[in-house]
Parts: sequence; structure tokens; C-alpha cells
Amino acid sequence: MAASTIDYSGPGPFTRLDADQLPLTKRLPITPVDICEIAQGLVIQPHDAASLPVPQERLAEKSLRGISDIIRSLTSLDPAPLDVPRPAHLRVVGTCRHFALLSCALLRLQGIPARARCGFATYFVPGKSVDHWITEYWHTDEHRWVRIDTEILGGQNLVAAPEDLADGEFLTGGEAWSLYRQGAADPDSFGVAGVAHAWGVGEIRGNAIRDLAALQKIEMLPWDEWGRMEASYQGATGPDYDSLMDAIATTCAADDPEAMARLYESEDLEVPTHMIR
Repeated sequence: MAASTIDYSGPGPFTRLDADQLPLTKRLPITPVDICEIAQGLVIQPHDAASLPVPQERLAEKSLRGISDIIRSLTSLDPAPLDVPRPAHLRVVGTCRHFALLSCALLRLQGIPARARCGFATYFVPGKSVDHWITEYWHTDEHRWVRIDTEILGGQNLVAAPEDLADGEFLTGGEAWSLYRQGAADPDSFGVAGVAHAWGVGEIRGNAIRDLAALQKIEMLPWDEWGRMEASYQGATGPDYDSLMDAIATTCAADDPEAMARLYESEDLEVPTHMIR
């Protein structure tokens, strides 16, 4: 692994548990896939929650940014340790980002370098690349980052190995941008499932920026916007902004932590302090 100014084995602002929550993690497994399987059993998607006895007000849990708030919400429903299986209606309501963030936090808690990645999954809707978050962890013996989709672990049969995604099954925002710039992908095939308007090049730009932030251990919500992101979604940015996206794609692909940190400090890319809470 390249020399890094970022310790991916330690918590960031959104992946730090409160001290009183640490006893909940004492019986966590030690292997990455087993840890992610625990995380999978703690979250339920909003559309799945709608068919269960889950009060409407609990849908707001999908907007919880920090892992400590997520776990506090979870244990208010069931105070059991995190390794204890929970029925679906007693899981926290969250998006794919919740699955990825929980996995990332629990892996880091065990000292395993991990990072959440924002981009697009190619396996949910045929011919489309759907807005999605996954986790990757550093495999020391194989000297590589392994991409794992916690949300689909356990037999959904969407991919051959959700615990080790193959090349192209998940595209980070930067990888999607590179394909678009090369003319190898239709930008209108990238977007948010179930939403008619949230498709196109603006979605690719947005996820490229969110992915860069996640690589700085700032894992924002899928709908968070800052800098010129709103203008980008409206088609109101120009060539200079696209050049910035080129830089994101190139720098993240190189996986040079110092270069990523320098790029992130750009006025258009750094998450405002007031959003990190």
C-alpha cells in the first residue's frame, strides 16, 4: 500500500463510535466478510421498511450521518450487542451508504484499513449504472483493496461474488467519469434508481466529488451538495469544472493519498466544516 497521510484503519468524523457504544462491539468477528455480514443485519432500506411495522417518522434515520447516531438509533430499538441478529423492523432505516459506513466503521474498529466508496453499481438494473455505495478493505496478503457490497451479501445472486466485486461491477464516481470522457459510456445511463430526473452527467460529477471526500474519511450522505454541485446538476458549470472532474478521476485512480488530499483542499471540493457534524 502506498505511503499514506491517511490512516484508513482508524475512525474518521463519521465512523467514530462513542465510548459507551464500544461494549456493543466486543463480540465482533475478526475477518472482513464476517464483519460486513454483521453490518448487513443492522440496516433496512426505506422501501423495505415501508412494508413493515416501522413508524413513518423512523424514515428520517436515512439522514443520520454519523455511525454513533446510527448505533444510538439502533440500540434504542434493541439494546443488544451488534452481533445479535435483529428482525427487519428493528434495524436502522438507511440507504446503501449506511451499509457501507457501518461496514467501514466496524472494519476500522478491528484495525482493518477500510474506506467507503461512492459511485455506481452495474448489477441492479440491466443496462444502467445505479447510484450506490460499497466498502473496500485492504487485503494485506494480496496487497490490494477488496471491494465488498455489504448490502447484497448472502444470496441475492446479483453478482458472482459480492464479497469481492469483479472489475466493472462497481464503478467509483471517478471511474464512471473516465468512461464518459472516453466516450465509452452513455452519461444518461448513470443515475438514481426509482427517480426519473436524477440521471446524467451531473450525477457522475456528484459521485466523483463524494467519492473523493470519502477517501478523506468524510463519507457524506448521497444527496449532500456543496461547492458547485447544485450548479452542475442544473447543467450550469463549464469546461473548468469538467477539468476538475478529470483531475479527480486521475488522482483517485492513482490512489496517491497525498495527491488526493491536495486536490480535496480545492474550494470546489472540500466539504464545508458546518456539514461535518
